[in-house]
Amino acid sequence: MEEAYQPEPPADDDVRVDPGGPVPPPGEEREQTQADAEAEFLRSELARHLERAAFPADRQTVLDVLEAHHAPDAALDAVRRLPDGGEYHNVTEIVRAIDRRHKG
Repeated sequence: MEEAYQPEPPADDDVRVDPGGPVPPPGEEREQTQADAEAEFLRSELARHLERAAFPADRQTVLDVLEAHHAPDAALDAVRRLPDGGEYHNVTEIVRAIDRRHKG
């Protein structure tokens, strides 16, 4: 007797893909689309794991809170790229700082 194929549900850190969405052609547009998707994933993970009471926060405080909430490694790695000495008042500021750091 064969078992029916039943896929496992997605993990919390799986990249979400819209199967009906258009795939941009190779090049700058595709890279920008990928960067936007990564930024949105990071924004959602940070928002999910950082409570408002954590702000304002520096890089180490953000890391400490994320680690305490068992955030995915991708979010932790991104926050580790933040410069020392910065102070962040919300998730958007963190994502912008990481994005600037990544582009620069």
